[in-house]
Amino acid sequence: MKALNTVRPRRSILYVPGANLKALAKAASLPADGLIFDLEDAVLPEAKPAARKAIIDLRERFAASEEQAKTRNEWDACHGLKLKFSNPETGDFAMPTIGTFIQMLPKGFKTARYRSTDATVFAAIEGKGRTRIGEQTFEWGARDLFVVPSWQWVTHEADVDSVLFSFSDRPVQQKLDLFRDDRGNA
Repeated sequence: MKALNTVRPRRSILYVPGANLKALAKAASLPADGLIFDLEDAVLPEAKPAARKAIIDLRERFAASEEQAKTRNEWDACHGLKLKFSNPETGDFAMPTIGTFIQMLPKGFKTARYRSTDATVFAAIEGKGRTRIGEQTFEWGARDLFVVPSWQWVTHEADVDSVLFSFSDRPVQQKLDLFRDDRGNA
């Protein structure tokens, strides 16, 4: 039996040095599924303040694109915008036994209910909101951790633009044909 419905994996992640203004400008026009702006290894210490400002300016320009995506219904009802970290050579999960994801929930976004057989650990990277797991609601903010047990209904709601990192044993379950998910009525 196959999964009822799965998230389409994203496979194109582009790393862009925050201090390279030409690369930042070009990144917006490339067909990458995700952009990661590097403010650490690729930026000299004295250039970090200018790089941060350039990325904030770029983020403001992307805000209009996010609004357009929302109006075109490109946000998944159960996950917001969700990316799978994958092995660039195979397209499979980055690690053979642990699946890793990152998802963005825009301000005011409330996901539809979802459940799956993989127990999932979430780390709030930025933002704040609440997650309902079964009958309990948990408030979270940046750096908070929470776990969604296997086959429990979950919804997320973001008070501000939020980013959640998550990991689970999904790759093992998929390889053993044990993984299932249920998108409720979404």
